[in-house]
Amino acid sequence: MSKTTKKKAKAESTPKGAGAPKGAAGWTKGGPKPGTAKPAAKPQASDKPMSGLDAAAKVLAEAGKPMRAKDMVKAALAKGLWKTSGATPWATIYTAIIREIAAKGDGARFKKTDRGHFAFNG
Repeated sequence: MSKTTKKKAKAESTPKGAGAPKGAAGWTKGGPKPGTAKPAAKPQASDKPMSGLDAAAKVLAEAGKPMRAKDMVKAALAKGLWKTSGATPWATIYTAIIREIAAKGDGARFKKTDRGHFAFNG
């Protein structure tokens, strides 16, 4: 018997679903049964705190004028939009704004207007 004939004979003699557990119609190895997956719960807006960058964007949008990172942080903390325990949160926000501008270009929420000053780009 040749190799191709042996493979055909073996395939024909193996019953379908031989590796599946008893009573598991439609069972696939490595995953849940079809139709049994629960939908993922979406987090509510109030459940998730606002990030520093989101708070800075909101402060800038409400101000309507360019601001320094330190002033954005002070306003966000005063309004209760963001909480931080860092020693220099304005440096963190400044760096995050610069990174967003570099990554997204014209699509960024911020634009640099002057040295250390940013405006809302939206």
